Amino acid sequence: MNENTFSLGQIWAQGDSVSHAVAIILIVMSLASWSVILIKAWSLMQLRRMSAGAKQFWHTTSFDEGMAALKPTQADNPFRDLASRSTEAVSHHVNHQNELHGVLNLNDWLTSTMRQSIDDTTGRLQSGLSILASVGSTAPFIGLFGTVWGIYHALIGIGAAGQATLDKVAGPVGESLVMTAGGLAVAIPAVLGYNALVRGNKEILARLKHFAHDLHAFLVTGGKVRKNPATVHPLPARKEAQ
Repeated sequence: MNENTFSLGQIWAQGDSVSHAVAIILIVMSLASWSVILIKAWSLMQLRRMSAGAKQFWHTTSFDEGMAALKPTQADNPFRDLASRSTEAVSHHVNHQNELHGVLNLNDWLTSTMRQSIDDTTGRLQSGLSILASVGSTAPFIGLFGTVWGIYHALIGIGAAGQATLDKVAGPVGESLVMTAGGLAVAIPAVLGYNALVRGNKEILARLKHFAHDLHAFLVTGGKVRKNPATVHPLPARKEAQ
């Protein structure tokens, strides 16, 4: 028996169109999941740096200086977006009291605007995570399908030869093992990456809500609420229509 029977090149050469398709699908899924993991991890690193500007915001002496501390040159800064939208909401509410939203008090109008900004940020943070969830849940089964297909080939070889000689089953069994390992190798990083990114997103959203609470108090009352930084207070609940 050739010593290269168990090499990946030999296994690929012995495979048929189905096993090739399974292998290509696993490779594409792996590339997609690693792309999402690297891009989202870099984005989280940038957002953590942006959150430092949100802390510096309250150490400035004017609102304009605070906005400058949020680094307007950085794209997709959720903290600056929240502050910008909030100030625009206050200005619009004050100058357009005759419009329908004028029946709402400033607190409710500002809270609604902040929620929209936070919801938009949440959507951006969660984009791409569905790919990792899909890869993590389906890759093992795709690998299992390749395993079953390899065993099927081994059984056909045994039936054709009339006996289970090693040279008849080595290739298909090796293909089966490679497919099993491939499915796990694709799924495990996707699951770990998904969990890590979800934790990172929760951290960023907690900081954003903390900043939103302080900003809400500043814009409504003109003074910053002092509290335990470790405690994240939710925005005031929206009143239900009577």
